[in-house]
Amino acid sequence: MRRVYQLTNEGVQSASRLPGWTVGHVLTHLARNADAHARRLSGALSGHDVPKYQSGEQQRSTEIEDGATRSAGEIIADLQFSMERLEVVFTQSTAAGWPNGHFLGGGHYGVAGCPAHRLREVEMHHVDLGLGYGPLGWPDEYVDWELPALLATASERLDSSDSRRLFMAWLAGRGPLDSEITLNPW
Repeated sequence: MRRVYQLTNEGVQSASRLPGWTVGHVLTHLARNADAHARRLSGALSGHDVPKYQSGEQQRSTEIEDGATRSAGEIIADLQFSMERLEVVFTQSTAAGWPNGHFLGGGHYGVAGCPAHRLREVEMHHVDLGLGYGPLGWPDEYVDWELPALLATASERLDSSDSRRLFMAWLAGRGPLDSEITLNPW
């Protein structure tokens, strides 16, 4: 948050590293993502299997677009409040022993996986902000968890059979990684 607290109105409206998104989009997404995790975990604590976004992807997109144009002060305060609320729910979930951790909420991972998935959002989007934090800053624990997960998606994200072959050869230590190979976003 150190870099985020220094942002001006101009800074939140500047381009991020994500195509079509400003820094304000990324920060608003992080706030809404914190709310979504808190919603799922609060539901699990009370015995309800709740989705991240009640109205699905459209709600997520609308909330991000609507929030991205706010002032730096509004965006930063919103993010701080959302993170604090999520921290409270994480603490409650830990104290309760992560009840109903298997609840999927219409997603692909149980609520017990929310902390790891939140870490993914924070670390990836910290880089996406373009504020001086890069992949070399990622904690080892995060890389140890995320790298195998991303590698498992590589085959479906490579756009040709030749790209898959060359990537596989590189993974097997059978040559350099071809700079022409591009992984589609996940």
